[in-house]
Amino acid sequence: MTDLPKIELDKTETDILDWIEGRADGMIDTVKHWSKINSGSRNPDGLEAMRKELAEAFGELEGEVSAVELKPSQTVESNGEIRDIEYTPSMKVSKRPDAPIRIVLTGHHDTVFPPGCGFEDWRMVDDNTINGPGVADMKGGLLVMLHGLLALERSPWADQIGYDVLVSPDEEIGSLGSGPVLMELGAKAHVGMTYEPALADGSLAGARKGSGNFSLHCKGKAAHAGREHHLGRNAIVAAAEFASRIDRLNGQRDPVTINVSRIDGGGAPNVVPDLGICRFNIRVKTEDDAAWAKAEVGKIVDEINAREGISAELHGGFTRPPKPMSAANLRMFEWTRASGSALGLDIKWNDTGGVCEGNNLWASGCPNVDTLGVCGSDIHSDREIAKLSSFAERAKLSAIMLMGFARGRFDAAEARKLSQ
Repeated sequence: MTDLPKIELDKTETDILDWIEGRADGMIDTVKHWSKINSGSRNPDGLEAMRKELAEAFGELEGEVSAVELKPSQTVESNGEIRDIEYTPSMKVSKRPDAPIRIVLTGHHDTVFPPGCGFEDWRMVDDNTINGPGVADMKGGLLVMLHGLLALERSPWADQIGYDVLVSPDEEIGSLGSGPVLMELGAKAHVGMTYEPALADGSLAGARKGSGNFSLHCKGKAAHAGREHHLGRNAIVAAAEFASRIDRLNGQRDPVTINVSRIDGGGAPNVVPDLGICRFNIRVKTEDDAAWAKAEVGKIVDEINAREGISAELHGGFTRPPKPMSAANLRMFEWTRASGSALGLDIKWNDTGGVCEGNNLWASGCPNVDTLGVCGSDIHSDREIAKLSSFAERAKLSAIMLMGFARGRFDAAEARKLSQ
C-alpha cells in the first residue's frame, strides 16, 4: 500500500460537514418512512412507489431525473418453459455531463423481503440501532449517497464533477435488467461509488468473487412406472446425477464453489418423470476460474446428453464477473481510507464471496468502492440493522471523497488509467 495522502480540511469543507450533521435527524426519519414501503424485488407496485419517493428526494440535486426502462431477462420455469421476466424502471439522475471528471454512483431500491413476509416495519433496538427491512441494504445507503452529493453541490468545486446516479429495482435478483445500463454508465466514468452497507464495525468489502446462476433443463420420456417402466427415461435421475457430479467439482480448484440449490420436475409417483431441472450457482475468484468451471460443467452436460433418451440444455451464465483488488481498485480504497482518516476513522476492508453492482462497474473498466453505505449487519434477514450514527458519518465520508476528486486531491483519471 502506498502512503496515504494526509487531508487537512479547510473551513469551507468543515462547514459543509457540519451541514450534513444538521441533516442527520432528517435522514433517520426518512429511512424509517422508506423502510415501511415494501419494495421486494418481485413487488412492482412497491418498487414503483419507492422509485417515486426517490425521484422526489433526489430532485433536491436539481439534476435531470429520469426513468430508465430495463430490458427483460429470461428464466426457466419449474415446468420447463422459458419465460421473460419484466422489470420496473431504474431511476437515473444526471448532472453536468460535460464536466472534466465523471463519476457514476449506484444503488438499488429493491429488498429481499416480499409483501406479507411479516417483516415490513422498523423498530429501535437501542438508541443507536434500528431494525427494519432495507434500513442498511440499502435504503440507508441511498440516503448516504444523496447527502454526499448534496454536500458536493454546496461546495465551490462542484462544477468540476459530472455524475450519473443509477438506482435499480433488481440488484437483489442479479441485476439482469439493470446490468447493461451499469456497464454503459461505468464505461463513461472515471470512477464509481456504490452504496451497499459497510459492516457494523465500519469495514468495507475488498475483492469480490464473480457469480453465475445456471439451470440445466433435462428432458426424458414419460412412462407408466409399473407397466412400462423400462420404456421411460427418468429426467429427475439425470438432473440428480448432474447435481451430484457438479457438487464433486468443489475442492478441485480452491477458489471455485458450486452450490446446487434446487431440483424441479416430476409429479405422480406412478409416472416416470420426463422433466428435471437442476438449478445451481458458481462463485469464482478470477476469469480463469470461470473458464475452468464452465469447461468442467460443460463436460458433465455432454455426458448427461449422451445418455440414451435424455436431452440436456444449460441455461444462464456469469452475470457478475469477479472484482479483484487490482491496482485501480486499491487506489480507490486508499483514497477512501485517507478520507476516513480526516474524520478520525480507521477504515479497513476484507475480501468477500458476495457480489454487487461494483462487480458490474469493474467489468466495464470502472474502478470503484462498493460499500460506502451505512454500517449494518444481518442483512437479508429479519434481524437487519443499521447504526444511526453512521448515516451522517458515511455521508461525510462520501462528501470528502467527492470534494477530493473535485479539487484535485484525488486523480480520478489516474485510477481509470490503472484499470486499463
